[in-house]
Amino acid sequence: MSAAGRPTEPCWTLTDHHGRRVTAHDFRGRYQLVFFGFTHCKVVCPRALGKLTMVLELIGGLSEQIQPLYISVDPARDTPEVMRAFLEDRFPSFLGLTGSEEEIETARDAFRVFAVRRDDPDEPDGYAVPHSSLTYLIGPDGHYITHYPDVVEAEHVAEGLKDIAGI
Repeated sequence: MSAAGRPTEPCWTLTDHHGRRVTAHDFRGRYQLVFFGFTHCKVVCPRALGKLTMVLELIGGLSEQIQPLYISVDPARDTPEVMRAFLEDRFPSFLGLTGSEEEIETARDAFRVFAVRRDDPDEPDGYAVPHSSLTYLIGPDGHYITHYPDVVEAEHVAEGLKDIAGI
């Protein structure tokens, strides 16, 4: 929160899954649904992206006012090409974002996202990345509006978006 009590604008610069550099400012004028995860995630991320895809379907053509973003917490594996392959067939409405370790840390800090790499011999490359599973809603002015925990049903999120966005 800013000193005036107004939510602050998350600031970051990342690379989208088409290889273009983008900043938080590039999405001004549209609502953003932001979820942090990684492409090697087996359960939480695919479930969350599926639910958010359903949310966009529930609000129909009004979803054109929303840019869904999937920000990696695993930049070592999630290159733009890997993000594109993961999203294009399964979750095509999402724009995948990745970057250097430092850039990802800046984005995580802007949203106060927990993520930590830990050794796990049962995972590809020998590690996993447990992370928080919240979906953030950012307004057209670039400021945080609210967030939705992973346990909230798609219908509830869709109704919330309709109420908040007036859509």
